[in-house]
Amino acid sequence: MPLQTPPLRDVHADRGAKFTEFGGWDMPVEFDSIQTEHAAVREDVGIFDVSHMGQLSVTGPDATELMQRLTTNDVTQLAVGDSQYAAITNENGAIIDDTVVYRLPDAGSDDPDVEGEKSYLFVPNAGTDEATHERWISYRNKWDLEATVDNQTDEFAMFAVQGPDAPDLVERVSDDPVSDLSRFQARYATVDDSRCWVARTGYTGEDGFELIVPWSDAERIWELFECQPCGLGARDTLRIEAGLLLAGQDFDLESNPRTPYEAGIGFTVDLDTEFVGRDALAEIQREGVDEQLVGFQLIDRGIPRHGYDITNTDGRVVGAVSSGTMSPSLEKAIGLGYVPSEYAEPGTTLHVVVRGQSKKARVETIPFIDIV
Repeated sequence: MPLQTPPLRDVHADRGAKFTEFGGWDMPVEFDSIQTEHAAVREDVGIFDVSHMGQLSVTGPDATELMQRLTTNDVTQLAVGDSQYAAITNENGAIIDDTVVYRLPDAGSDDPDVEGEKSYLFVPNAGTDEATHERWISYRNKWDLEATVDNQTDEFAMFAVQGPDAPDLVERVSDDPVSDLSRFQARYATVDDSRCWVARTGYTGEDGFELIVPWSDAERIWELFECQPCGLGARDTLRIEAGLLLAGQDFDLESNPRTPYEAGIGFTVDLDTEFVGRDALAEIQREGVDEQLVGFQLIDRGIPRHGYDITNTDGRVVGAVSSGTMSPSLEKAIGLGYVPSEYAEPGTTLHVVVRGQSKKARVETIPFIDIV
């Protein structure tokens, strides 16, 4: 099948971007260099085109119940403009996807004080929007709930403006105040006559905003942000330093099934709610996990990559690297991987097999850097 393209594919090509396939999309991986783009976000501000991320809306009398029963966090705690990180799990408690759920103004009103039908927007990972839409429709029908589920991925672009100077830049560009938003808060704001959903969220470990903008306005709004454009390469190094998961690498339902407790996102699980996978996760929480995600730093020279073996000091394979990179901020080789719980204590010595050679590594606390 041909790759899907973001609305600014030609704009990025004209800027000199290099592209890669990701989740069925043809996305910019690098504009200038990963190091330059990474540094811009850590020290100043950069902008990412993340229009490959899915965007699904759920509205109606039973919208809250549907969202509550299909995500692990407590959706009922969201006021209008709030958002939360959550997992989507199967009956066994394994992660299908991770997502951010936004509580939109009630349908038919932008006024949070005017009650109407509850409305939500959530963002599944690239290439999963159709399957997620089908899952929501299937369970809605199975449970006989009244809710409209729309896949809006092809209707809106999504930009992430990230870095310590991001709040000032987004505030300047927006016609409405947004810098007063706290982390994980959002609101509609007008940007150059375009109605955008502006959220103080991101996936870099830095302060910043994500903007969901009408597809047809994408180029005009992108060009308002006079800052370093960044590709998926820098997004990867930034999120690894922050200890954040990447779907398809740090968990994969087919090749590497993991529960939220194994993957270090147990904080997204509210066992006081009812959702698919809840009973299995309650049992896992009671019994504990046999393996868990850890961060590590290579002591010996080398760079860890996805799939490399992790061994103990006796040379026995005990796990595998799920993500790895040379950290531009730390100038050290770091990674994430799953190991038996007895090897998860920070300071534990392990080895990573890099191109057939055993490299000494040390378990580190994640995130690797101070994050917002």
